[in-house]
Amino acid sequence: MSQKLLNALNDQFNFELLSGYYYLAMAAYCESENMRGMSHFLVEQAKEEYEHAMKFFEFINDMDGTVTAQAMPEPKNDYSSFLEVFETALHHEKVVTKRIYDLVDMAKEENSHATIQFLQWFVEEQLEEENSMKDIIFKLEGVKDHFHGLMMVDRELAGR
Repeated sequence: MSQKLLNALNDQFNFELLSGYYYLAMAAYCESENMRGMSHFLVEQAKEEYEHAMKFFEFINDMDGTVTAQAMPEPKNDYSSFLEVFETALHHEKVVTKRIYDLVDMAKEENSHATIQFLQWFVEEQLEEENSMKDIIFKLEGVKDHFHGLMMVDRELAGR
């Protein structure tokens, strides 16, 4: 594996950690607004992002690379609505998807078959992540700020 590809995988490892950090900030906002189902969903999302980071951690080590931790910027902590929370989450997932696609392209350029195979799981995962956020946004757009509708979405997300 080239140093360039190793650096890019390390960057993604750190970005996955950052994703979890972002989701925890979103969860904290929802919790402060008494939307515990939404908070639960986002905490579970954060845990999933940390699992993704560990996949990169293990792969880098399996490829005889060295994992490097980087500083993380402060996440957004305040939102104007629950819709904004999930729109922000979808935007972030789209950024992750582009980063994964760029990694796949880089691995293909280098004929790093093990890396290409490793990243295929993430390609599929990102489709699922984006669709999940789109579904929640659709529901939140439908209920607007109506309390009963928000409570129904909150209850549904608590089931994750």
